[in-house]
Amino acid sequence: MLKGKHIVLGITGGIAAYKIPYLIRLLVREGADVRVIMTAAARDFVTPLTLATLSKHDVFFHPFNMETGTWNSHVELGQWADLMLFAPLTANTMGKMAHGIADNFLVTAYLSAKCPVMLAPSMDLDMFQHPSTQKNLEILKSFGNKIIDAQAGELASGLSGPGRMEEPEKLFEIIHDFFFQSQELKGKKILVTAGPTHEKIDPVRFLGNHSSGLMGFSLANEAVNRGGNVTLITGPVGNHEIHPTIKRIDVTSATEMLQACRKQISKADILIMAAAVADYTIKNPLSGKLKKRSDLITLELSPTTDILHELKKLKKEDQCFIGFALETDNEMENAKEKLKSKSLDLIVLNSLNEKGAGFGAPTNKVTILTKNGKTIKGNLKSKKEVASDILSAILEYIKSN
Repeated sequence: MLKGKHIVLGITGGIAAYKIPYLIRLLVREGADVRVIMTAAARDFVTPLTLATLSKHDVFFHPFNMETGTWNSHVELGQWADLMLFAPLTANTMGKMAHGIADNFLVTAYLSAKCPVMLAPSMDLDMFQHPSTQKNLEILKSFGNKIIDAQAGELASGLSGPGRMEEPEKLFEIIHDFFFQSQELKGKKILVTAGPTHEKIDPVRFLGNHSSGLMGFSLANEAVNRGGNVTLITGPVGNHEIHPTIKRIDVTSATEMLQACRKQISKADILIMAAAVADYTIKNPLSGKLKKRSDLITLELSPTTDILHELKKLKKEDQCFIGFALETDNEMENAKEKLKSKSLDLIVLNSLNEKGAGFGAPTNKVTILTKNGKTIKGNLKSKKEVASDILSAILEYIKSN
């Protein structure tokens, strides 16, 4: 199943290093070509001979191989790899990777990576929970690395809590799923919109909504993980994880989002309109700050241009359009009407009546409706998991039509 896949394993000096030989055996058994990099501290926990025997290749330590007199190129290794996994990842190496401190072969290979990178932290409870460690994790996430969450359980110190490296069988499963899914959207161009739009009232105020953009960003990242070429058009949002290969276009207003979509739509095979676009804008925004008054004021609103309505005029026969419907009343009826009126292939319905769903939450619960009458009801999940369900539904729809 993994035949022809090039995987670099980076091992640092954590007690969980003793589990990595089993992971290598699983990967090699499935046909993967595995290269191992170790830090000096990692050799205190697992021997290079064991790793070389199982991987069938010499283990990398230094840029220069003293025995053969050859140069080990971190650049070539970074270009060779289809995937890099650093496990166990200690707090020390994590900090170096987050801040570009390239004082060993492992970090230089990481900085040269042209492929997706997965990180599996492993350390004691207090170290894992320290603000500096959590900050470094956030930095590495922002670079587009996939963090394989540390698990809770008994630790080497005798403490119990988060900090355990994920088990080898689960790491293998994550790697397997990555390569299996990554081929599904290969060659496809996906256009995703995310976040709110802000409609200017005056230089300091705007009309907006509570959308965080997390659902759209999760969809964009998931599409890349499945091999897609993704363009993300986003309204004003916070600092979300984004894969480095995603082309990001930032906009503010509904008009700007429409203009950006018009420029990109002809190139797209799939449109996922996850943005929460404002329905109204201020008719005459003020050039100066609106001063507070003791009496009532009136703001005149005018409808924004319906982006999906405009894009459906440009839709080609082989394009797939997906919309979102956030409803509070008559939810299914409204979603079905939008599915039909906007010429959509699928619509994702979520309800503000569901606890943990909708704007601002890290979780969501959706129902997916397709043009051919299929209804897929989901459970409350993280938005990353929901994004995976949505992409799977899109692919199933495309294959069946």
